[in-house]
Amino acid sequence: MNAVTRWLRRFANAIGGGLFLSLFVIFIIQIGARFGFNRPLPWTDEAAVILYIWVILWAAAFVVPEREHVVFDLVWNSVGPRTRQVMAITGNLLVGGLALAGLPATWDYVHFMQREGTPVLEIPLMWVYLPLVLLMAALVARSAWAIWQAVRGIGLQQSDLRL
Repeated sequence: MNAVTRWLRRFANAIGGGLFLSLFVIFIIQIGARFGFNRPLPWTDEAAVILYIWVILWAAAFVVPEREHVVFDLVWNSVGPRTRQVMAITGNLLVGGLALAGLPATWDYVHFMQREGTPVLEIPLMWVYLPLVLLMAALVARSAWAIWQAVRGIGLQQSDLRL
């Protein structure tokens, strides 16, 4: 892995960690205000939901490695390398193609939500749902890279899970 890739991975992990830490801090503030002072803070509920959306979509797009996503190891391990290559290319064409086809509509919708705001913090909903666009773009990029790797015969070995 080259230096740029390592730096990008560390950057994505730092952003993801910061988002999760922020979610945790807001959760603790929420618990303290609600149960310690009997004074619930409405903004903490909203901020926690927004950060949860960001944490999940950011992690799916940039933090969780491909090998950690759901796969059908039983089928993958039961076929030969050529069939695995076809499966990898076909699967990534489907995922990446659908994400690419849906990206403009996703952006249009998220951008449309600029006019609406969250009830308490009044954050434009575009910023709440922006990581969905990032996830779609990451799916396209990851799928293209996986297709390139499969064409070259890289990453087609059996998985570690065995029966």
